[in-house]
Amino acid sequence: MQTIPQHWHIGLVGYGEVGRILAEDLRAQGVAVSAYDIKLDNPATATPLQAHATQHGVQLATSSAALAAQVDFIISAVTASQTVLVAQACAPALQIGAYFLDFNSASPGAKQRAASLIDGAGGRYVEGAVMTSVPPYRIKVPLLLGGGFAAELAPLINSLGFAAKVASEKLGVASATKMCRSVMIKGLEAMVIESFTTARHYGVEDAVIASLYETFPGIDWEKQAAYFFQRVIEHGRRRSEEVREVAETVRDAGLTPWSASGTAERQAWVADGADQGWFGEKGTSEFARSADWRVEADRMLAQVRARPLTP
Repeated sequence: MQTIPQHWHIGLVGYGEVGRILAEDLRAQGVAVSAYDIKLDNPATATPLQAHATQHGVQLATSSAALAAQVDFIISAVTASQTVLVAQACAPALQIGAYFLDFNSASPGAKQRAASLIDGAGGRYVEGAVMTSVPPYRIKVPLLLGGGFAAELAPLINSLGFAAKVASEKLGVASATKMCRSVMIKGLEAMVIESFTTARHYGVEDAVIASLYETFPGIDWEKQAAYFFQRVIEHGRRRSEEVREVAETVRDAGLTPWSASGTAERQAWVADGADQGWFGEKGTSEFARSADWRVEADRMLAQVRARPLTP
């Protein structure tokens, strides 16, 4: 395996928003990048990924295993429910000594199961916990690493522009940090959508927001709400899967995940609406791009009045 990170051939399993951002920033440095995403298997969803890959010089693989067989370093950036499945697919073809960075928002237990597969195949598994939204930071997004190979990997990927810190050599610590944070962050997204949309229905949104400004004057509630609505409409499916992993993490601690479970349901409900076209056609420049959360709240209310859904 290449020992100089700039000479690595890096593989991305998952070529969604995060994967494409990482590919762009790595290719800008001249690093060789290949990628695989299950959307490439469907002609209806493959075209935009193929166009992006062509534009940035990214080679596309035909499967996770085919990708694993040719790269020095793998980054798994898929939805939470696919975390262990990706490790299962990559492990048999993995090059001995290759690093496997698990970027996914999964529970400590899922990360530990994935690690056993990768390490058992001769790879070097490192759990990663992405601690905030990727787009504003891009490759420099704050990243916690965990596991026995974390201390080895951190300086190597930081030389490529990552902003990684080692949380612990014990697997699960970084992921637990991420999961507990997500109880708050993803929960706040769901609460704002539920509160503000309900307030809009009753015509009391201005009074509610004024009260919030008084209680939490450090938050621009109008701007924050617009951002929350946009992100959940665009990525509610991925978020709901993450929060189900959060709920599992809470459950493993011996607590009933009432808050996390409700958050997952609200995020999934918005994702269902996005799939049904409530917010415009996916993939267009108009989709979920309103700077005013009221526009999206009104779209939700119009749909609920026309065909009530739960929750």
